[in-house]
Amino acid sequence: MIIRYCIGMSVAALFGLSTVVPSEAKIEKDVVKIGILNDMSGPYADLGGPGSVIAAQMAIDDLGGAINGVPVKIISADHQNKADVGSATARRWFDVEGVDAIADVPVSSVALAVQEIGRRARRITLMQGSSSDLTGKACSPYSTAWQDDTYSYSKASAQNTVKNGGKTWFFVEADYAFGHALERDVTAFITEAGGSVLGAARHPVNTADLSSFLLQAQSSKAQVIGLLNGGADLINSIKQAKEFGISDSGQKLVGFLVYLTDVHSLGLDATNGLLLSEGFYWDQNDVARTWSKRYFEKTKRMPTKEQASVYASITHYLKAVKSADSVDADLVTAEMRKAPVDYFGHTGSIRIDGRVLYPITLYQVKTRGESTGAWDYYKAVGNVEADRAFRPLNEGGCDLVK
Repeated sequence: MIIRYCIGMSVAALFGLSTVVPSEAKIEKDVVKIGILNDMSGPYADLGGPGSVIAAQMAIDDLGGAINGVPVKIISADHQNKADVGSATARRWFDVEGVDAIADVPVSSVALAVQEIGRRARRITLMQGSSSDLTGKACSPYSTAWQDDTYSYSKASAQNTVKNGGKTWFFVEADYAFGHALERDVTAFITEAGGSVLGAARHPVNTADLSSFLLQAQSSKAQVIGLLNGGADLINSIKQAKEFGISDSGQKLVGFLVYLTDVHSLGLDATNGLLLSEGFYWDQNDVARTWSKRYFEKTKRMPTKEQASVYASITHYLKAVKSADSVDADLVTAEMRKAPVDYFGHTGSIRIDGRVLYPITLYQVKTRGESTGAWDYYKAVGNVEADRAFRPLNEGGCDLVK
C-alpha cells in the first residue's frame, strides 16, 4: 500500500515512525480548549446533547483536569442540525476563540462540513457523524471517526435479516447525507446477500407526521421496512408503524441508527425483537458497566454510544496531547494514530483514513419478560471482529490511501 503524503505532515509524523518530541517542546498555550458541537435541543439531543458535554468533562476530570500542567476547558454549542450553523461555529471557534479540537458533531451533513473546515485550518476533529464518507472520499489527516458508521452497522443487520428470510426491502429514509450514505451501504449488503430493494420514501429531518412515507412502504408489500433515519424521526417511524399495524401485518421493521435512548423512550412492547448493531452498550462488559454507572450518577440515564464515544475520543486526544507535549495538529495526529485506543474493554486502533476500529456486536432488543428493569434492553446475538466490521481501507476512496 502506498500512502500519499499530506501537505504539512512529515513522513515520520504521518506514520508515527518517530515519537521523540524535542526536549524544548511544551504545550504552546495557557489552556487546551475543546469544543463540543452537537444538537442540544432538537431531534438528536437525547443521543448526544448536554450528555456529551458531561461525558467530555468526565474525560478531562479522569485525566486530572490538566495536561502537562495546562488546564483543559470545554465549550459547547448547538449546531441545530444545519450545516451552515455548524460551519460558522467551527470557523469562529478555530479562527477567533482558539479552539484546538472539535468533538461530537452528529448529523452527517454538519460533520462533513466541519471536518473540511478542520482540515483546512489544520485542527483536530473528533467525529461522531455516522456517514462512512467521513473516512472515505471526505477523509482528513486531522480527523478521526469514532462512532459506528453506515457501513459497519448496516452490514451485520442487513445481511442477517436477508439470511433469515427478509429478501425484499423498502426504505423510509431521512433525506440528507446520512440517509443517502446509509441507503447506498445497506443496498449493497442486501444485494450481496441475495435480496432486493423495491424503493424508498425520503422525508425531511424532524418530520412529525410520517404517515404518507410509511403507507408507501406498507403498500410496497416488501417483507422488510428499513428505517434509514434516527432520533425523533426513528421514534416517530416506529410509533406510527405500530399504529398502522405494519408490524402485526407481517412486515418486519429494521432500524439501523438505533440508540439506547430510542428503545427507552419507545418501550419494549414497541421495540422487542428489533435487531441493531453497536460498538458500545453500557452492559457489554465490566469496564463499560463501571464507567456507565458513573455516568448514570451524573445524568440519571445510561449513556448512548455517541456519548460514550465522545468520552473515548477526548480521552485518546488528550493522551496524545500529553505525549506530544503540544496541541500542534500534525504532532497530535501522529500520536493518536500510533497509540492503541482504549474503547471500553476493547483495544482499538486508528487507520490512516481516520477510522477508529473496534468490534461490533449484533444485539436484539429483549422482550419485557427477558428484561430485568430499566436500561436492560439488549441481548447479544452475534459479534463482528474489528478487522471485518468496518469498510476495507482500499474501498473507501480516501485520498490519503492509494
